[in-house]
Amino acid sequence: MAAGGGGAGAGAPGRPYELVVFGASGFTGQFVVEEVARAAASGELRGALRWAVAGRSRQKLQAVLERAAEKLGKAAVGPEVGVLLCDVDDAASLAAMARQTRLVLNCVGPYRFFGEPVVEACVENGASHIDISGEPQFLEGMYLKYNEKAAEKGVYVIGSCGFDSIPADMGVLYTRDKLKGTLTAVESFLKVKSGPEGACIHDGTWKSAVYGLADQDNLKKLRKKMGCAPVPVVGAKLKRRGLVFYSREFKEYSIPFMGSDASVVKRSQRYVHTELQETPVQYGAYVNVGGLGSVMKLMFAGILFLLLVKFSFGRKLLTKYPEFFSAGHFTKKGPTQKQMDGTSFTITFFGEGYSEGQDPQSGKPNVKICTEVKGPEPGYIATPIAMVQAAVSLLEDAACLPKQGGVYSPGAAFCKTKLIDRLNKRGIEFSVISKPEV
Repeated sequence: MAAGGGGAGAGAPGRPYELVVFGASGFTGQFVVEEVARAAASGELRGALRWAVAGRSRQKLQAVLERAAEKLGKAAVGPEVGVLLCDVDDAASLAAMARQTRLVLNCVGPYRFFGEPVVEACVENGASHIDISGEPQFLEGMYLKYNEKAAEKGVYVIGSCGFDSIPADMGVLYTRDKLKGTLTAVESFLKVKSGPEGACIHDGTWKSAVYGLADQDNLKKLRKKMGCAPVPVVGAKLKRRGLVFYSREFKEYSIPFMGSDASVVKRSQRYVHTELQETPVQYGAYVNVGGLGSVMKLMFAGILFLLLVKFSFGRKLLTKYPEFFSAGHFTKKGPTQKQMDGTSFTITFFGEGYSEGQDPQSGKPNVKICTEVKGPEPGYIATPIAMVQAAVSLLEDAACLPKQGGVYSPGAAFCKTKLIDRLNKRGIEFSVISKPEV
């Protein structure tokens, strides 16, 4: 693997590792380790990958490496894999980790509680940082606090590099690139399918949602503080859908997607507009939920959730009993291997715009396109793939990254890299469903 290259860690050639997985023995971290081990063994990189795992317990980290080797059908993942002991509450240990690598893959969430010390250690010590946060307040807060310092140090801090929000963010850019003309608006619809065993998510994600919704007011204050100019609307204004609506395309009910996709895509489109002088795309994110019965259940659960989340007592209940309050969708154990194997996702993008030679500032959109991103189970198969391929792109496609370091969304950081090609090869597939039609 190329040891030089712009900005993926100042002083990178002298560092023992190119990549460290922090929080490697956590629920998601163990799957990220497996994916790094697979990437390192696959020969898809330009040389041997020097990497390490980091966390609090040497015993647990060794067990994760053994499990990864077993999954790959090997006796061991390789003697070159380092084991670093560090703790999110110990700043000196985080700094020591960051000084040894070009890039940290941070798997320790909820990021609102544990994310900033790792970002700070990376920026101060010249390492780039990738996380899988779906928490807009953390993502935007890191931009406000560390963007200038990261630029100064020549490092990249790239958030939301998991299922939240690489498929959506890169999917919008893919749709734009496949339209001959000017894409001005996109709506995406997520559908998650599960097998006979059903699907569930580890309660770490549940906690992030509980505290994120409880803190909406502070997110608004943070955005005011950032003072970003609104992204201009080009072409016909995209209408917002209702809280529940019937989707004719899918013949089922849909609701707005509550994840970070819309805010992340907006940040990428702001970058595309201000830094690359390209036309920004309006975006709406939705999720298909099924028939009327599913809608009623969801509405009841949603109202209860929103009521409880406002009070500290309610938040304690929600985080203590995730399985009860989520009707089994979130558990402290997380999904079984069978559940993961039987689950997949599809995001369908409906785009509209203006054909070549047509002025987007006048008249109605006259061209449409439909694309799709589909992949395996979102939380613990697709997320590690997305995170690790983002890391590979950062290390291998250094010349295609933004010229300056800083805090970036995935679309802003990777829009000129080979990330989509890499994801396609690993089973997160981008495709055109219907050709642009006037």
